[in-house]
Amino acid sequence: MQDGFNSTKFGLLVKDVKYALRTEINNTNNLVLVDALQRMGIENHFQEEIQSILQKEYEQSACFLKYQTPFDVSLCFRLLRQQGYHVSADVFKKFKNNDDGTFGLNLSQDVSGLIGFYEASQLGVEGEHILDEVAIFSGDHLNACLANSDSCDEARIIKETLKYPYHKSLASCKAKSFINNFKGINGWGKSTLQELANIEYSITQEIHQHELAQVSGWWGSLGLAEDLKLLRDQPLKWYTWPMAVLTDPKMSQQRIELAKCISFVYVIDDIFDVYGTIEELTLFTQAVKRWELVAMLDLPEYMRSTYKALYDTINDIGYNIHKIYGQNPTQNLRNAWVSLCNAFLKEAKWFASGVVPTTDEYLKNGIVSSGVHAVLVHMFYLLGLGVSSIHLEDVSAISSSVATILRLWDDLGSAKDENQEGKDGSYIECYMKENKDASIELAREHVINLIEDEWKKLNKEHLHLMISPSSRSFSKASLNSARMVPLMYSYDDKQSLPVLQEYIKSMLYGDLSV
Repeated sequence: MQDGFNSTKFGLLVKDVKYALRTEINNTNNLVLVDALQRMGIENHFQEEIQSILQKEYEQSACFLKYQTPFDVSLCFRLLRQQGYHVSADVFKKFKNNDDGTFGLNLSQDVSGLIGFYEASQLGVEGEHILDEVAIFSGDHLNACLANSDSCDEARIIKETLKYPYHKSLASCKAKSFINNFKGINGWGKSTLQELANIEYSITQEIHQHELAQVSGWWGSLGLAEDLKLLRDQPLKWYTWPMAVLTDPKMSQQRIELAKCISFVYVIDDIFDVYGTIEELTLFTQAVKRWELVAMLDLPEYMRSTYKALYDTINDIGYNIHKIYGQNPTQNLRNAWVSLCNAFLKEAKWFASGVVPTTDEYLKNGIVSSGVHAVLVHMFYLLGLGVSSIHLEDVSAISSSVATILRLWDDLGSAKDENQEGKDGSYIECYMKENKDASIELAREHVINLIEDEWKKLNKEHLHLMISPSSRSFSKASLNSARMVPLMYSYDDKQSLPVLQEYIKSMLYGDLSV
């Protein structure tokens, strides 16, 4: 806490909200309050109360039996699925006409119901065609409402929903907007939750600033940016990933260690993409496989500092995990870097030989070269899952989905980092070679559809992993990783990342005031 007053005030506000969660008899109001806490990013203080409310709703089959309006049913469905309860999507069939099986036109003017529909549809898994119909119906009618809306506030909320649905967006990205839109519950809650969120925001901001200083200091001490002038020198960007993904303020050390891993994904990518010949890159990959300090003597001079920094950093991370949890994961951490270097090397060989792989070959390798697998393996052990009943294989599917989403999003953009010519391939290039008549627009549409399909796979794995308390933190962090992707790869015409820049500014130096 920043000071005694804030600490006391914070405690009183938390107590008030807990009282409301435990005594509110209107079930819809309880759900609205739970949703508000999650959207404002302050739910960590109320996990027990939230779990109790949602468990009761699930046991009572509330989505089917208790709630009847589109808004209430959608909210109940979404909150339960987010928490890991597998509620059947058939609940939305009650809103279909018996005659022709379409959604009733009487729903088309219910803006809050349509927004609820659209938000709920984002949690669909493969095969849930009813949620596909919900998404199309609500999306079409929200666009129609947008065109005819006389209210600036309503139009803004509809636009935000369509562009940044809650399930596929970082809560921290949308918190300020939500606070502005939140009206309270029967006159209660707006000022209480806003004050609570503001104090929490300032506390976590101070933590993030301290962590960033540590990461920047560590990066500067390596001296790699001075040795290799074309390396991306972006500790702020690298730290932004764990800042967004691991939202619990108590996970400070995990965020710092994860930022170090992410920095090496970028650094090694640059060595493969900008610096090395095939022979040199092969030597580097072989050295990583050996994982011995003496192996750097076989490397070109410019590679040695990077290899030593990687070797020392990952060994230190493994040692620290061993000290905390009693298990040394260094072998598995090392294997993750071997896989990454192998994938980078394969891409380098494709480029050097002029080979354009098939889309399947490209994506299979690209999932690994995205770096997601390497980072999530480290996160798995940093979160203590190495000593739980969960195994690495249990999280391979969700890791693969996050990696696929990142790789395809990356390929949708054509921008390159400054000072880099780049030797990367592209799924779109491979697709257009396989489909000679395909236009760039058709190829991009195909990629967008693949991303949508991958989100359904990700949702399925998230539901599965949320069952076990041991894997919930990993599942939520993986989901946040996928949510982070659009921020990292939404380039504008100037090849900059305005959404990401605004997010960083807000999280580190802004406030929640509107």
